[in-house]
Amino acid sequence: MSFSKFEAFIFDQLAETYLPGLSAAIVRDGEVIWARGFGFRDLEQGLPATPETAYAIASMTKSFTCLAILQLAEAGKLRPDDPLEDHIPAFQIRPGGEPVRLWHLMSHTSGLPALAYAEQMLTAASGGGGVPLPIASADDVLAFMRDAGDWALNKPGERWYYLNEGYALLGAVIEQRSGMPFRDYITQHILRPLGMARSFFDRARYDADPDAAVPYTIDREHNRLPKTYTFGRVTADGGLISNAPDMARYLMMFLNNGVSDSGERLISPDSLREMMTPRTTTPERGSPFGNSGYGYGLMVTPDFYGHRVIGHGGSVGIATSNMAFIPDLNVGIVVLGNGTGYPMSQFALYGLAELLGHDPDALPFVQLEKWQKKLSGVYETYRGTMQARVSPAGGFMMLEISDRHNTTTVPLVPYELEAVQPTAFYTLANGLQYPTDFRVSGEGAAERIEMVYGRYLFRRVGKLT
Repeated sequence: MSFSKFEAFIFDQLAETYLPGLSAAIVRDGEVIWARGFGFRDLEQGLPATPETAYAIASMTKSFTCLAILQLAEAGKLRPDDPLEDHIPAFQIRPGGEPVRLWHLMSHTSGLPALAYAEQMLTAASGGGGVPLPIASADDVLAFMRDAGDWALNKPGERWYYLNEGYALLGAVIEQRSGMPFRDYITQHILRPLGMARSFFDRARYDADPDAAVPYTIDREHNRLPKTYTFGRVTADGGLISNAPDMARYLMMFLNNGVSDSGERLISPDSLREMMTPRTTTPERGSPFGNSGYGYGLMVTPDFYGHRVIGHGGSVGIATSNMAFIPDLNVGIVVLGNGTGYPMSQFALYGLAELLGHDPDALPFVQLEKWQKKLSGVYETYRGTMQARVSPAGGFMMLEISDRHNTTTVPLVPYELEAVQPTAFYTLANGLQYPTDFRVSGEGAAERIEMVYGRYLFRRVGKLT
């Protein structure tokens, strides 16, 4: 099967966002049917990304952690309903007076908001600012969290707050109940049975790998600065390094009810269903694919062309990732990159749409991005008396009006958040909604785009440079 649209889409997005490199693979019915590398795994040496290039998979590691917890549960060494304090007595936080259970951490429903230990460690390590936290173990995480009970917002099980700290503690539980270091348990009980021979946690393996991607920070001026991973400091919540072929084996285990392609069972179908059953919905709203749910280390998108998509993304700032699979169609995709840029989740959905025989360019987020690019540009009032720049910025449009001395920059928020071609926007001024409307007429060379901003009429006179 040809994935020409997907390949062109990846190329264009890498060119626009300065993401250095990307590797991806698509699986169907137990086989890899497409795999490719794009761009560079090492800019300085001019080395291309290959289908086998290794990257940090970041928070996709969380599903490995939950798989390990459920393996230990099947072995009778713990229960997901156990209070965390039964395994880690030093954890004394009880949001709303109720114990935090293992499944609360697995589903990000502990009641604690994100405390951002991993975020700060990653930011400091990449030179983004701040002081690195002295966290090298689960005991250090507990010391960091000593006053976190005062920050609890809900009782356990009530609401979703993505909590990296909780997964660091789950890693400690795995170590206690298995009697081995977390990375050794994952290697012995998940990676080896699946044949994931080039998936690892340690610096020595990364340095020795001949096809490992250099991770990059992409700064405001689009400079791509080589960095290094935080080996040993982020583990059960996001420390695994892998590659598209190995992650394809991992996806196929889920699609094969917990059995590896060599026939070894890693987990029961019942436990696998537990992982993929939402315990809560995430707070984001407005997705055309329905409100996402979260199971155990896995996100659940309820309605993608009538199918449920299971998966997870990840970011350590200098590497990003996403995996997504559709159990009832036995298909899946993994996408890995060595920096930030275009969302990996949208790459994955684009690839799945083409795999399913749908036009991926009709996806709402693709249509919205094309519309934003159409509206972007340089605008002028009558006879060029004022000039403005309109540019996309995530889900917003940004309007900038400047002269030699002053610059005013405001976000343009669409009145209809779900519209894929919004024309009516607003910003805020003096506590009031300030309307901004776009008018598009004509086609080709005769196309005219106008913007009514308050009392001013602007016409687009050029593209952004």
